[in-house]
Amino acid sequence: MTSQEYLSTRSSGTPYVSFESAVLQGLAPGGGLFIPAQIASAPEGFLNAWSKLTFQELAFNVLSLYISRDEIPAEDLKDLVNRSYSTFREDEITPLIELDETKKLYLLELFHGPTYAFKDVALQFVGNLFEYFLSRKNQGKTADDPTRERLTVVGATSGDTGSAAIYGLRNKQDVSIFILHPKGKVSPVQEMQMTTVTDANVHNLAVKGTFDDCQDIVKELFGDHKFNAKYHLGAVNSINWARILAQITYYFYSYFSLVRKSHDPKPLVKYVVPTGNFGDILAGFYAKRMGLPIAELVVATNSNDILDRFWKTGVYERAKQTDGADAAVCETLSPAMDILISSNFERLLWYLAREQLASNNDEAGKILQGWMVELKSTGRVQVAGKVLEAGRKEFSSESVSDAQTTETIREVYAFSGGYIVDPHTAVGVTASLRNISRDDGKTYFVSLSTAHPAKFGDAVDSALQGIDSSYSFDEKVLPEAFKKLAGMPKNVTDVAMADKELVKQVIEEALEKEGLY
Repeated sequence: MTSQEYLSTRSSGTPYVSFESAVLQGLAPGGGLFIPAQIASAPEGFLNAWSKLTFQELAFNVLSLYISRDEIPAEDLKDLVNRSYSTFREDEITPLIELDETKKLYLLELFHGPTYAFKDVALQFVGNLFEYFLSRKNQGKTADDPTRERLTVVGATSGDTGSAAIYGLRNKQDVSIFILHPKGKVSPVQEMQMTTVTDANVHNLAVKGTFDDCQDIVKELFGDHKFNAKYHLGAVNSINWARILAQITYYFYSYFSLVRKSHDPKPLVKYVVPTGNFGDILAGFYAKRMGLPIAELVVATNSNDILDRFWKTGVYERAKQTDGADAAVCETLSPAMDILISSNFERLLWYLAREQLASNNDEAGKILQGWMVELKSTGRVQVAGKVLEAGRKEFSSESVSDAQTTETIREVYAFSGGYIVDPHTAVGVTASLRNISRDDGKTYFVSLSTAHPAKFGDAVDSALQGIDSSYSFDEKVLPEAFKKLAGMPKNVTDVAMADKELVKQVIEEALEKEGLY
């Protein structure tokens, strides 16, 4: 086996699959997630050899460790990378900025793509990747050829994934995309970014429910073998391995940027990541395992703190209300993190189980499957003490309230001379500042800035009103592209309740209207 083969986290004798199969299938059989059979190692001497590469050159090198030349030739991969990042507003793609020199605090700006969110870094690439694979499969086939292969991409979003996926896949040949979002529970800008895209292959579904409801429906659709076989479902959420893979690059790139900016050839660095579905920080885990010298990964959650509670107790559990019922998702100022069950956490648990409890991959898959069944049936799972102990060697966590989020937006604006962060970034910065207060001053902190502040205008404007006579949201925060959204026509279908069968009906009717099935 090589690192170009993939297995399921819930495998038990399941065959390994190719990169292409892992990407196009999205969710593995049995509800598991695809992971590489081996985590690749960065080549010997990479800290010098890769240190001056552009983001695109670095992405090519990282991706090449997981994609064989037999599947995507080198020149094709370079073209995919270059086209994917040609849509970004910054030449560096993900620039690192110094936020506070005395505290050794840096921000990694990930919001310079077309939808002003970190998801663009992966989804611009994933959209081109889908089109590349389908174009190759359909070479020589006419548009009305019944054997022509098509993909129906279905995803759930708590905000940014939806618009980034739509912008990555809009007008792509042989791809239809359906994005489920919880009605009224994403920011107005996020909603407008999604629903004002009117390309024929784009479909927005506003579901009465929560993000977890939407995510559960997506997983159920992938598990519906008859429906999946007929419509060839593809995943665009971070359950898709290609999403995680593309995000690994900016950990390497930011490390090299930190070396240059700090003039420290071997910086001790901790990455602090505002975390919802655990994909963003999982990419950092892979980078660390590949050899990047990361001291620690800090999970920063909002009041939906299931991950913070896990790192403190070893129990992965939905919060309980006082009457003993499962708690609902807490709506916060950082809605993209309003998630109870983080899909990608399953990938990390598989590695911890494999290393601490299992003698082979299949045994790890059985352990993981048992945990996931227990979580689904009881809402709770407790891992072995040595699993938690091993995880704590690489991760720590913090939980941040809305009040603290607002205070940090104000604090950053004050000490930085007017820099404005969105509430998700503020959660990460709050966690960073707590860690800095306990540090000996030798550690650099890189806090990931996941979205442009204008995407969460109400929270930002509320925090900064009256703080500075020169402050104006329209002048200091709002990009011209966002000002145009309000007057544009909308493309959205309401789904009256969080029900798989209702969503299936909407998808089938839309595909029939497109004339594809």
